[in-house]
Amino acid sequence: MKQKTPKKPKCNGCVLLAVTLLLYGAAALFAPEKTLLAAEESFGILVKILPILLVVFFLTALLNTFLKPKSIAKHLGKGSRLRGWFIALFGGILSHGPGYVWYPMLADLRAQGARDGLIVAFFYARAIKLPWLPVMISYFGIGFTLVLSFYILLGAWLQGIIADKILAKHEE
Repeated sequence: MKQKTPKKPKCNGCVLLAVTLLLYGAAALFAPEKTLLAAEESFGILVKILPILLVVFFLTALLNTFLKPKSIAKHLGKGSRLRGWFIALFGGILSHGPGYVWYPMLADLRAQGARDGLIVAFFYARAIKLPWLPVMISYFGIGFTLVLSFYILLGAWLQGIIADKILAKHEE
């Protein structure tokens, strides 16, 4: 039997880190004071968002470990009501990373009977980025952040309803 060679892990983050460090190094040659100020500000933002980042990573790991597409799809099907909307909206908020990473899982959910409107709502709710909420609050205040987040969720829900109506007509 032929043995599989282990795949080398991709290190896109390592490349980004290296480029960032090179850019900071180049900037330090031309304006060391400003570069130090920028590095301190970046570190301050990292310290602010680190706790929420850890929570998001932990929740994502839990979701990926315990929830399978088939079990989620039964709550997102044609008969789903408030529970389906809650799962789609809350799942969209909790999700992170690039959107295309979610395509295979969402396509699987759709193939298992998940409503299109809930998938649309999931993508729309991804506009709320948990790791960036502390930064947003520090710049704009908690009131603005809460109102904007409410309107994003309202928009996600409305877009999902519209998608359900439009796509239901195409299925007929």
